[in-house]
Amino acid sequence: MIVLTRLNRTPFAVNPDLIERIQATPDTTLVMVDGATFVVADTMDAVIDAVVAFRARVLSAALHGPVAEQRPAADAGGAPTPGGEG
Repeated sequence: MIVLTRLNRTPFAVNPDLIERIQATPDTTLVMVDGATFVVADTMDAVIDAVVAFRARVLSAALHGPVAEQRPAADAGGAPTPGGEG
């Protein structure tokens, strides 16, 4: 899923595999394969970049396994961070 912003500034997630086309007329409009349309505040280039980044993450996960969520490291004094292990 990619997170975009509606014109009223609320975020929402879209499955990029279901985007048929993107138009900038002048607002950026996503046309989905089922005919639904979404007008977003994001530029066409930003939407394309989000789709490319999503696909790169999918390919990376397929090749290298899912990326583990990174935990905060211990601070400079060696004390564990709140919620961290060790």
